[in-house]
Amino acid sequence: MPHNLPNLLTWLRILAIPLFVGIFYLPASWLTPANQNLIATIIFAAAAITDWLDGYLARVLNQTSDFGAFLDPVADKLMVAAALIVLVYLGRLDAPIALIIIGREITVSALREWMAQIGRSKSVAVSFLGKIKTVSQMVAIPLLLYHGDVGGYFNAQEIGTWLIYLAAVLTLWSMIYYLKAALPQALKDEK
Repeated sequence: MPHNLPNLLTWLRILAIPLFVGIFYLPASWLTPANQNLIATIIFAAAAITDWLDGYLARVLNQTSDFGAFLDPVADKLMVAAALIVLVYLGRLDAPIALIIIGREITVSALREWMAQIGRSKSVAVSFLGKIKTVSQMVAIPLLLYHGDVGGYFNAQEIGTWLIYLAAVLTLWSMIYYLKAALPQALKDEK
């Protein structure tokens, strides 16, 4: 396991998950619901920023590694899954939307693993559609976590809800894209 700054940031993202979830289990006398929302939003936003930062630093510092390439998407998926489960628990997100997003992440991860094993990983490389889905999701989740008015200008819950529904549609669309890319290989293996 390579020890470098990008991998340290990835590990910090993973270690932040229990803290992020735990915020909502603290006694009401410790933190108001508004403060819980704000702290959870800050933790999630920091995780999203370190997701970008660890990849950037790995390239700039020439500290890329196979382990980092493996761990980074795992950390992302764990943080997103934890956030979606918390949002369902808080009643801010419908469970089917969370299941669509989490299910797609598991399916596409398994698909990528299988394609890598057979030497066809480029067939399921991250698409532009997948990147749009990720951006939509990474903006929606902090808005849903914040769950209030932002400076009196807009309601975070309302905007976040629209964006997470968009992310769910893009999630299904990108999963179909990845499955179609892998289908020829799957049919070939069946023969």
